[in-house]
Amino acid sequence: MRFERKYRVDNLSMPHIKQIIKSHPASFYKLYPNRTVNNIYFDSPNMVCLNDNLMGINVRKKYRARWYGADIKQIIRPKLEVKYKENELGGKTIFDLSSFELSNIKALQKEVNHLIPQQFSLQAALLNSYERSYWGTKDGKFRITIDSNLRFHSLLHSPNFNRYLHRDPVVIVELKYEREDEKDLRRITRFLPFRLTKNSKYVNGILLTQ
Repeated sequence: MRFERKYRVDNLSMPHIKQIIKSHPASFYKLYPNRTVNNIYFDSPNMVCLNDNLMGINVRKKYRARWYGADIKQIIRPKLEVKYKENELGGKTIFDLSSFELSNIKALQKEVNHLIPQQFSLQAALLNSYERSYWGTKDGKFRITIDSNLRFHSLLHSPNFNRYLHRDPVVIVELKYEREDEKDLRRITRFLPFRLTKNSKYVNGILLTQ
C-alpha cells in the first residue's frame, strides 16, 4: 500500500510543469522514456465502481486492462490491474491477460470475469489513453508521474472504437510514495505549487462521455 497524491493542473503549460519538477530541491530526474498508457476500465452493470467513487466510499476497488504503446487496436501483453483504495492508501494486484484486438471486447470481458470471479459480472465501460512521463528522487523515496493529452471513448455507448472524440486538456501530476516515507512528505510538497485534488480518470472519462 502506498500514498498517491494527485494534482489536477489546468493553469500551467507542460514545459512550465516539467521545469518545476526539474528544479525541485529533492533533485527529481527522469526515470524512463515517455510512453503512451492505454486502459480499458470495467464496471458492474449498475456501475458499482463509479458510484463508490462519487459517494466517497473509503474502501473501494477499480478494474482495468492496461497496455503501453501507440497501437490502440492490436493489444500485446496487456495486464489486468485490480486497484484497491483504503482511505488515502492505494495498492494493486496484477494479472497477465491474453493479447486481444479491440474489436473483440467480449473475449476480453470473459477472461477478466474468469480471473476475478465475484458477486457481479464486469463489463467494459471506458477506453482511455494518455502520455506519461516518469520522475523520481535520487534517494528513490518519491516518484512523480505527469499525464497529458488525456483521451476518452465510452464503450458503454459505442462498443466499436474508431477514434477518440473526447479529450481533457488538463495535466495530471501524481506524487507516489510508501507509507513509511510520509514523515518526509513536507520537504517534497512545499516546493510543488499545485493544488491537491481528488482525481479519477475513470470517473472523469465516464462523466465526459455521457
